[in-house]
Amino acid sequence: MPLFKTIKPNKHTTILVWKIDESFDALFSALVLNERSLQRINSMKSELHQRGFLSVRHLLKEAGYSDADLFYTSDGKPHLKDGKRISITHSYNFSGIIIGDSSVGIDIEKNRDKILRIASKFVDNENEFLVEEKLIEQLTVIWGAKESLYKIHPDGGLLFKQHLPIEPFKLSDGQTKGWIKKDNYYENYNLFFEQIEGFTLVYAMN
Repeated sequence: MPLFKTIKPNKHTTILVWKIDESFDALFSALVLNERSLQRINSMKSELHQRGFLSVRHLLKEAGYSDADLFYTSDGKPHLKDGKRISITHSYNFSGIIIGDSSVGIDIEKNRDKILRIASKFVDNENEFLVEEKLIEQLTVIWGAKESLYKIHPDGGLLFKQHLPIEPFKLSDGQTKGWIKKDNYYENYNLFFEQIEGFTLVYAMN
């Protein structure tokens, strides 16, 4: 299907979400890819990952960019040639990008029971405001928030449990704040989240 959702939180930032219903061939045939992207596609063993990769290129196209406008630095972070900030995510049959003038991060995750088993690895003070009702969704927001912040930090080396505290929220709030606290790096970001067909979308921005 075409573009699933567009969010414009302010005049400088755009979030685009794609629901991946198309076949690999349908996604591939509508794109012009550079040699590096073709190599990456061919190296992927999973068609699910290939379709996720291609759907992100369709999102770029929707935003007025081509595959050639996107490049990655040695740390694996994506960048746009015009200097705007970009963050990318995909999970199962959804993908998303956020483009802005300042630091941005995005994550989309399927709500799964698995997160209950790994919560102790990334949840610290956030335990104080968790409630039993819709616990999976709350934990997925926290995970997605920390993923989004992790993508913003320029140097890596972050521990989800220690360096990325999330302020208290209720699911009905749709937003909260999160921090990157590591060494001399001490910044907070606005976090926004929503549920989409059994997935949690989270994005971070100043």
